[in-house]
Amino acid sequence: MGTLSVVATPIGNLGDITLRALETLKQADVIACEDTRVTSKLLARYGIEKPLLIYHARSGRLNTTRILSLLGEGKHVALVTDAGTPGISDPGSELISLIRANGGIARVEAIPGPSALAAALSIAGVSAAAFVFLGFLPHKKGRQTLFKEIAGEPRAVVFYESPHRIEKALESLRAALPETREVVVCRELTKIHESVVKGTAQETAAHFAAHPDEVRGEFVVIVGPC
Repeated sequence: MGTLSVVATPIGNLGDITLRALETLKQADVIACEDTRVTSKLLARYGIEKPLLIYHARSGRLNTTRILSLLGEGKHVALVTDAGTPGISDPGSELISLIRANGGIARVEAIPGPSALAAALSIAGVSAAAFVFLGFLPHKKGRQTLFKEIAGEPRAVVFYESPHRIEKALESLRAALPETREVVVCRELTKIHESVVKGTAQETAAHFAAHPDEVRGEFVVIVGPC
């Protein structure tokens, strides 16, 4: 039986990888990754040389079939994403679903570690005993309806956003949320320019409008509970 190791990798600081993750990457026969350039940088940092196989949302069925074939041959495949934990807001979940649907083809194991979701919640300073995670919001269809649903959600809400849409997202929150609702914007987590902006939706939107140099990098947005 083959093994698929779902390996969490750093979201920014390459020093955040776990000892178990490094050992798993060294033992794997093949590493399935989102971008060979990003993964090669991580592997080079720790002196690891392994065959790389592209696997992402647009890599097509051929590479999925190749991974399933390797697992069927009893190989050890490590699945990584560019940053964070595979299967969360990326197509890793589809691959794992296929493996589980083909019972017995492979053992699936979790090699836990960095996650932008957990990192953001840990430093946000909001109550998140219960929260809703939305991943990346849709680009167009249903986007405005979703902001209305966020406003009506009593629990904390967490989502990821790109630098191209962060200002529009904050403007949509400003229009939908009451002034009493807190918003936390975590940017470039674990990196040199990590920052956290906390305030009302209006205050956070105004901050980034006044600081265009900060409208870059990766964002985690947290809407506090009612």
